Amino acid sequence: MSGMPLYTLYHPRWHRTHVSTYWWLGRRPYLLFILRELSSVFVAWFVVYLLFLVDVVSRDEASYLQFLEWSRRPLVLLLNTVSFAFVALHAFTWFNLAPKALAVTVAGRRVPGLFVAAANYAAWIVVSALILAVLLGRW
Repeated sequence: MSGMPLYTLYHPRWHRTHVSTYWWLGRRPYLLFILRELSSVFVAWFVVYLLFLVDVVSRDEASYLQFLEWSRRPLVLLLNTVSFAFVALHAFTWFNLAPKALAVTVAGRRVPGLFVAAANYAAWIVVSALILAVLLGRW
């Protein structure tokens, strides 16, 4: 019986280190990574909520007031508050990641990452100020 493997009762076990389900809690960068990935669910909720709001505003005043009444429910308020925190975390972590994902060069030299992140934050502040000015009727 040449070429046939010999039968044995004992099989070798592969060495595999045990990785906890909560491995991402061990280090802050891992935690931020997981939270930023989780934040996409809350970003999606914000998009759906704003689409509902746009739809309701395009209808009549009664449906808008009904939507506002629904939005005052404690569960919706809690969900929107948690969503806002996750959306802010998503924005901050993305802006801090941008210098690593975006290689900006000027005159053949790479722009330092701090300037790329600062430009993102500055643009965020300017756009937010413009939106606030429009909402307050000063534009």
